[in-house]
Amino acid sequence: MSTTRTPRKPKTKATGKGKAQPKQLTAHQLALLASMLRVRRFEERCVELYSAARIRGFMHLCIGEEAVAVGVNEALTEDDAVVSTYREHGHALARGVPADAVMAEMFGKVTGCSRGRGGSMHLFDAERRFYGGNAIVGGGLPLAAGLALADRMTGRSRVTCCFFGDGAFAEGEFHETANLAALWGLPLLFVCENNLYAMGTALDRAQAQTDLAMRAASYGMVSWAVDGMDVLAVEDAARRAAEGIRAGTGPHFLEMRTYRFRAHSMYDPDRYRDKAEIEQWKERDPIDRLVRRLREQAGLTDRTLTDLESRTGAEIDAAVERADRAAEEPVADLLRYVTSPAEEAS
Repeated sequence: MSTTRTPRKPKTKATGKGKAQPKQLTAHQLALLASMLRVRRFEERCVELYSAARIRGFMHLCIGEEAVAVGVNEALTEDDAVVSTYREHGHALARGVPADAVMAEMFGKVTGCSRGRGGSMHLFDAERRFYGGNAIVGGGLPLAAGLALADRMTGRSRVTCCFFGDGAFAEGEFHETANLAALWGLPLLFVCENNLYAMGTALDRAQAQTDLAMRAASYGMVSWAVDGMDVLAVEDAARRAAEGIRAGTGPHFLEMRTYRFRAHSMYDPDRYRDKAEIEQWKERDPIDRLVRRLREQAGLTDRTLTDLESRTGAEIDAAVERADRAAEEPVADLLRYVTSPAEEAS
């Protein structure tokens, strides 16, 4: 079952001259666009900073996949939990982790959301119930099951959302977690970001059955595929899934069919994909698609879009400036959160 729908023609009303007026742009539509732009521009700036050696280590970009991060998080509440992957900048920003805290973490500064200890792959914010950033493929799945089990045992009406990729679907962690989640009726939302490549391995070269939603359904949970390049379709699917979970129908699985425009990581030469394939997917760019829809159906103007871009750029500029000025963690504190000195343990 797919949540992709043909957009309905906007309702219009006749004017004195017989012309039709589009529906008015809503705050929610603008917020979706702003959030996707924030993720895109944040990561584009990170590419520049990485190339200038101001950001170091591994870095994995979600450029092209913004609709999944934004649409899913829009369907969750502040009390829900999110468990992510190492490609999590968009998930963190869409969850509400401030750009300042994420950029400082990229710089390895103490003001970062993980005190500069995690970097790009280990963003964490317990206050916003954002539990990683996990560097191990599929590593977040058992953690998500634990969070969901705790909520079920304590009777809390929460949803735990776990993002993972099509590569993680082939790992034992997914199948063990899916089995237990269905067996125990856990309030767990599986969100598989199927971007067709597990690092450099194409999905159809590694898995005999590529319909991941159908395979997930074999565990007895509600499951369907979604156009992951359409933020409205993503939000609608995630909202319906979250409502079903809260109603007690057990775990749900969403296969987000999406695509990353950049290579697997900054170290990846990206020689395993046809350039024509990448360009074809770029024609479905989730930001461009929403902009076109809002222009046609809600009267989005060039001025509104320019203002939005300007505010987004200013926010990221400020985040970079603050991260650059921020202090590194003192050497004396490096053992904190790792091991406790004898005097503290006593």
